[in-house]
Amino acid sequence: MKAFIFDLNGTMINDMTYHTKAWQNLLNNELGGSFSWDEVKPQMYGKNPEVLVRMFGPDRFTLEEMNQLSLEKEKKYQQEFLPHLELLPGLHDFLENAYQQGIPMAIGSAAIPFNIDFVLDNLNIRHYFTAIVSADDVVLSKPHPETFLKAAQLLNADPANCIVFEDVPKGAEAASNAGMKAVVITTTHEPAEFAYLQNVIHFTNNYGDDFIKGLLG
Repeated sequence: MKAFIFDLNGTMINDMTYHTKAWQNLLNNELGGSFSWDEVKPQMYGKNPEVLVRMFGPDRFTLEEMNQLSLEKEKKYQQEFLPHLELLPGLHDFLENAYQQGIPMAIGSAAIPFNIDFVLDNLNIRHYFTAIVSADDVVLSKPHPETFLKAAQLLNADPANCIVFEDVPKGAEAASNAGMKAVVITTTHEPAEFAYLQNVIHFTNNYGDDFIKGLLG
């Protein structure tokens, strides 16, 4: 049986610009950095503390400090993005049709539960997902396959039968490392940035095209 695993930010909702903006504000205006947009954008993957380590090195903050800074950043992101919160075009119908067909679905995201709950509960879509794997549920972040392998395990699905929906190269790479095919949503990155991956089966900017509909059988 096939199963669908969705990344969240940039994949189900088009919010990565707001995340990047919130990170840039934190890194530069509150932490004294001088990072350009183009320096911040490629770091938008993995757990929040990992982003801080990549930007400032491993010795600048304690884990407790990084977790607190991350929460402050997410609160600002949510405040800015809430008026714009909506699923990408075609996704609600896709979720509903998959749900009606009994296709198991999971969230596999590096977001903290605070952010996942923000999306699922405000949009009232939690019931579509049998499993949720967040940053708090894994030791190793994408591109390590742990997130997607754990999601497949919770769905009782063979990784080879799972299709992952992602928007960033590191996420699609994690799917490859898990032995899964990936559909890339082009909200954040251009198709050329995924050229090194062999598991990407489709690029699209929404969930309404014929290929996506065809995944439902």
